[in-house]
Amino acid sequence: MARGKAKQRMAGKAEAVYIGIIGGSGLYTMAGLKGARELSVKTPFGNPSDAFVIGELEGRRVAFLSRHGRGHRILPSEINYRANIYAMKLLGVERIISMSAVGSLREDLKPQDFVIPDQFFDRTRHRADTFFGDGLVGHIMFDKPTCAQVAGLLGVACERAGVRVHAGGTYVCMEGPQFSTKSESHAYRQLRFDVIGMTNLTEAKLAREAEICYATCAMVTDYDCWHPDHDAVTIAMVIQNLNQNAEHAQNVLRHVVRALPEGRDCKCASALETALITDRKMIPPATKKKLAAIIGKYIS
Repeated sequence: MARGKAKQRMAGKAEAVYIGIIGGSGLYTMAGLKGARELSVKTPFGNPSDAFVIGELEGRRVAFLSRHGRGHRILPSEINYRANIYAMKLLGVERIISMSAVGSLREDLKPQDFVIPDQFFDRTRHRADTFFGDGLVGHIMFDKPTCAQVAGLLGVACERAGVRVHAGGTYVCMEGPQFSTKSESHAYRQLRFDVIGMTNLTEAKLAREAEICYATCAMVTDYDCWHPDHDAVTIAMVIQNLNQNAEHAQNVLRHVVRALPEGRDCKCASALETALITDRKMIPPATKKKLAAIIGKYIS
């Protein structure tokens, strides 16, 4: 979507914002935002998790959203992922950086380490994870589910922030809200998955459909329940590591926002170019209107 169109859709209420940040467990606010103000965004899919906080970070305008809502009120399966990503699109966002708490499935991925996954495995079953339907069929390419450019810059940002980081790996996305059984945890390890969480895959799918670059910084809080010396995940353990990770996350975000280039030359920006299958004459007008922010440059 052209930047001018994004501004037009916001009806002059706000200058377009090209960088979106989604904060997960433990990261409910964004420190250091200059000129911060809240903005509620309505979408055809309902309300996002919370009001966006718009401000300037390292000289760049960013939009911050608390995934679970401030006060951590929303279960992973209750998150209105479509509203969250569609609202980012309406704001003009071109890149989303996701910060998320995860469990480790490998001995060398220790609590308070950060991981930049480049693959996902889906174990969800109760959530809407596409904008399409209602008379419009789209099939995006998703073999590489994260933006390599943004992921690479995230890795460098972690190093500059002094965080122990691991580039690449598979994030298995479970439904939750329960943590894994020991049997499940061992099975995921046998499948050579690296970290486990409850939210990021759904965001990544929708961001790709919306032609928004997406990368996640997975912050390890625990060893799931497979580790013989850590055979149960406790909330106290998770919260302790969440607090430490949140401090590191703020530093990482400052570094990566500063490093992001102005323009895009990745394939994320044209993900729908060959994905829309339905005969244009048969797409219902209501669906065209509903998805205008996403499909408008391809279907009038």
